[in-house]
Amino acid sequence: MQQPFSRFAVVRPAVRRMHGYVPGEQPRELDRYIKINSNENPYPPSPHVVRALQRAVGDDSSRQSAPGHQLRIYPSPSAEDVRRKAAEVYGLEPDQVLVGNGSDDLLTMLMRTCIDPGDRVAYPVPTYSLYDILVAMQDGRAVHVPWPADFSLPLQALVESRAKLIFVANPNAPFGNFTPLEQLEELARQTPGLLVVDEAYVDFAHHTALPLLARYPQVVILRTLSKSFSLAGLRIGLAFGHPELLGELMKVKDSYNMNRLSIVAAVAALEDYGWMRTNVAKIRATRARLSAALHDLGYDVSPSQANFVVARRRGVSQQPLYERLKARRILVRYFSEPELSDCVRISIGSDEEIDQLLATMRQFLTETDKGER
Repeated sequence: MQQPFSRFAVVRPAVRRMHGYVPGEQPRELDRYIKINSNENPYPPSPHVVRALQRAVGDDSSRQSAPGHQLRIYPSPSAEDVRRKAAEVYGLEPDQVLVGNGSDDLLTMLMRTCIDPGDRVAYPVPTYSLYDILVAMQDGRAVHVPWPADFSLPLQALVESRAKLIFVANPNAPFGNFTPLEQLEELARQTPGLLVVDEAYVDFAHHTALPLLARYPQVVILRTLSKSFSLAGLRIGLAFGHPELLGELMKVKDSYNMNRLSIVAAVAALEDYGWMRTNVAKIRATRARLSAALHDLGYDVSPSQANFVVARRRGVSQQPLYERLKARRILVRYFSEPELSDCVRISIGSDEEIDQLLATMRQFLTETDKGER
């Protein structure tokens, strides 16, 4: 009989107090669902990526080596090929680029490098819930600064937080609101700490904070290839920043944090930038159509610059809608927190997927309205 484990003997108090990240549901029978709950891209990655992966595992008749022979060798510890290609695409130097196992890996590196117990980390809320977890892991102090009703950046409150590190997700989750460059620049100018602009969804918007890097060495910009490049399954993130700071982050990263296939896929995806832009254009068009249809159904829809929208019926819990959609194998994101329970977040799927979603929502709302009479 297994002896009981006393977690209090070895587990850090900061970890005991925290809650883990709760991702969107990942069904096992994926092909039987319309999955629009995790902000994944509805379109496949570039064929150039697929061919590159096939070559990497030896599925290429022109090669003489045994299939998969490269997989026995450790990958580049710095993912140098990705750094060079990303620098070329984004107009930077390779030493201004760091590659991570998704941008979450890079967020973790930043926290390990910069935050001691008790240090303040500030960010406007609501936002990406992983920030809270990373602060708790370091036993830091999270400073939540509420977004105002118009979603303008709460500049003064962030500056007055005296935070060592400030996160601004731009576009922000869960609402997709976008902070203009001039507001971010003013924050960079005034804050004495590190400003991290998390641009996971920026390819679905119109502007980037990349110009700030040339003027503010304390600015770091994060990107991911999960959303716009359709590579969520391979976990590829990019950090852009001052070479000295990125060199410090290199000290705390996992030894081989990028696998060989992810490195190959990242380079190939960045080589076919036009494929990404074509898919982004389709997603933007569907986003506009979905937003208009949800408004016609009586929902408040916040303007979104991301690959998702939030539909809200103020004061009306959206859990029944979430459960009806799930019963029909349509997955959206429902948040149980009181301030968000009247919302559902809907990732932008293909046009066919969105048509099925809207048809199910119309049926549900018709039945609900009849039941309330």
